[in-house]
Amino acid sequence: MDQCVFCKIIKGEIPSSKVYEDEKVVAFNDINPEAPVHVLIVPKIHVQSILELDEAGYNIIAHVFKVASNIAKNLKLDEKGFRIVNNIGEDGGQTVPHIHFHLLGGRSLQWPPG
Repeated sequence: MDQCVFCKIIKGEIPSSKVYEDEKVVAFNDINPEAPVHVLIVPKIHVQSILELDEAGYNIIAHVFKVASNIAKNLKLDEKGFRIVNNIGEDGGQTVPHIHFHLLGGRSLQWPPG
């Protein structure tokens, strides 16, 4: 079975501009940014979406939000605000079948998003 692009990034098979990494997640700059700051935070476990999480997965998602908060503070996004997005499924805009979160900031983000 072919690995998804995020699994290849996690394994170092595809280069990325890493912002953060630990034993549970990797965070890197999006190659097609939608804002001045657009970081993807990707759990190292391969799960397609929140619909497939178990208890251990929920703990990793809590860790994702801790990491997102720290990255936002380090990048000074906490001063004016930022957005964390998780897309699920085709209609939700998910383009990679591996759970991931977008940290967006550095400009005024409009609502509704799309």
